[in-house]
Amino acid sequence: MRLNKYIAECGVCSRRKADELIAAGRVTVNKKAVSDLGAAVDPERDTVFVDGKKIVPATHYEYLMFNKPKGCVTTVSDEKGRRTVYDYIGRERRLVPVGRLDYDSEGLLLFTDDGELVHKLTHPSSEIPKTYIVKIEGGIDEGDLAVLRRGVVVDGVRFGKSKVRLLAEEDGMSRLEVIITEGKNREIRRMFAAVEKNVVFLKRTAIGALRLGGLSRGASRELSEAEVQYLKSL
Repeated sequence: MRLNKYIAECGVCSRRKADELIAAGRVTVNKKAVSDLGAAVDPERDTVFVDGKKIVPATHYEYLMFNKPKGCVTTVSDEKGRRTVYDYIGRERRLVPVGRLDYDSEGLLLFTDDGELVHKLTHPSSEIPKTYIVKIEGGIDEGDLAVLRRGVVVDGVRFGKSKVRLLAEEDGMSRLEVIITEGKNREIRRMFAAVEKNVVFLKRTAIGALRLGGLSRGASRELSEAEVQYLKSL
């Protein structure tokens, strides 16, 4: 079995993050540091450590939905001392986020120790639609909406097609629904900046057909078996 896959199956992180850990020399196999990204292990015979801690495959996976509030980061710790999502869900569980929401964004965020599912849902080829409610300052015309729907290039980075629908104009702001299938860093904020619009509110409300619903801000709940199977089917 590939070492990065084994690390993911132990619930440490996704395969891509596992590659970063291996490259950084933070992984040992049978007490020897491994830096080869193509390294393989035998789960029955080899002993794997990450940052000095022995890892073993999880026997039972957890799947958590969290309504991330604005004003916290999607990391275990923060060098600036800001609150993190783990201040809400707890650090004692070996759960990793499925993707991220930035400090000023809120809404649906999934956590699990099922590394294979994290890999599946975050891989660029998955193209899973993610739905957001966005508020911007001022109005927006059909020309700008058409640009956003076609996709834009910002600082040499291509943001693909998206579905954008104007919901309302109120109190000097516009409220829109945006559906994207990519997950680039600060994608929606950068998309709107390309048409000179400032995002003042950003909330993820759905991943595929899995919706945040009435879950309170800062609260979490376990996913149902049906919801887990749905995510695995994507």
